[in-house]
Amino acid sequence: MKIKAAVIYKPNEPYIIEEVDLAEPKANEVLVKVVASGVCHTDYLLASGQMSKIYPVVLGHEGSGIVERVGDQVTSFAPGDKVAMSFSYCGECYPCVTGRPYECEQNGRLNFGGRSYDGTTRLTKDGVELSNFFNQASFATYSVTHVHNLVHMPEDVDIRLPGPLGCGIQTGAGAVLNALKPEPGSSLAVVGCGGVGMSALMAAKICGCYPLIAVDTVDSRLDLAMELGATHAINAKKVEPIPAIRDITGGKGAHYAVNASGTGSTARMALECTNTFGKLAVIGGGGECTYNFIGARTIMGITEGRSIPWEFIPQLIHFYQRGLFPFDKLIKFYDFEDINAAANDSLSGVTIKPVLVM
Repeated sequence: MKIKAAVIYKPNEPYIIEEVDLAEPKANEVLVKVVASGVCHTDYLLASGQMSKIYPVVLGHEGSGIVERVGDQVTSFAPGDKVAMSFSYCGECYPCVTGRPYECEQNGRLNFGGRSYDGTTRLTKDGVELSNFFNQASFATYSVTHVHNLVHMPEDVDIRLPGPLGCGIQTGAGAVLNALKPEPGSSLAVVGCGGVGMSALMAAKICGCYPLIAVDTVDSRLDLAMELGATHAINAKKVEPIPAIRDITGGKGAHYAVNASGTGSTARMALECTNTFGKLAVIGGGGECTYNFIGARTIMGITEGRSIPWEFIPQLIHFYQRGLFPFDKLIKFYDFEDINAAANDSLSGVTIKPVLVM
C-alpha cells in the first residue's frame, strides 16, 4: 500500500516526507494506522550518524494508533484496537524468558538494525529498501510492526498521547519505579529535566520522595519541575549542585539520584550528590567518566526503564488518569508536515516532548 513517511537519506539531512510503499503484515505482524508519534533524542542520534548508519531510513519509535489489519497468527490484537508501540525483543533469549525483555540479547539487531524479525524490511521507495527503526518506523501514516511491539490502550484514552510512553517516558519513570524503588520519605535528585528526567521526577513524587530535587540549567524547565512535584530546584549554572543538595539533605546527601542528562560529568556529579549508601540510576549512556567511590554507593545502568511494556505502560496510563502522572504537560503537538521543526525544537530544548500528529 502507498503511505506517507519521513525519510532520511544521509546523516544530518532533513526529513523528507514522501510517498513510499508498505508491504502487508506477515504472520505475527500488525498493520497500525499511526495517529501520533513522539520525537525522541534517540531519533536524533541515528539521524545525525552517531548510531547505526542504516540509511535510507524511516525513524520514529514512540508511535500510537489504531490496528487496521493483523497477520494470520495474531490472536491478541484485532482491527479497531487502540495501541501504543514500544521496543522490540525476541522473546526467546535468557533475559526475555526470565522477564527482562528490556535486556534482550537481540536488542541491537531488532531495534537499531533497520530490519524486521525475519531480516527483511516492509518499506520501499521506487524499489529501494528503506530501513525501519525499532521495528516501528512510526514517522509515517502507517506502520507494520511485530506483535511484541504493541501494547493495548484503554478506549477512553486520547490516542495521540501514549506514544512517548513507549520509550522516553517509560525510561524515566521506570528508572524510579522499577529500578531504584525509593522508600516514602527518602530524598531523590534528578539531574537533567528533559522528558526522561521529568518522568523520573513525577514517578518519585508518586513514591513519596522528600526532598525531591530538580537540577537543570534552564529556569523554565525548573519551573515546570516544581509544578510537577519537585520540592527544590537548582540551576547548575548559578549554584553548585553538590553542596546545595547536601545542604538541602541536612549535610548527608540524597538517598537516590537519577542522571538523565546523558553526559559523564553530570553522572559523576549526580553520584557525588548521594549519601554513603546512595544509589544512582544512569539513563541514556553517560559518556566516559571516572568515579571515585566513597562508602557503599551503587550505580545502576537503565535500559527502557527496566519495564515490561505491556504491564508498565498501562500502569502509567492508570496513574495519568488518576492525576498522579501528568505527562501531558511535557507534550507539544506538531503537524506531521512540521517534523523538522519538531526535531529542532526537541534538540534545542524549546519543547520537552514534541509529538507529531498524522
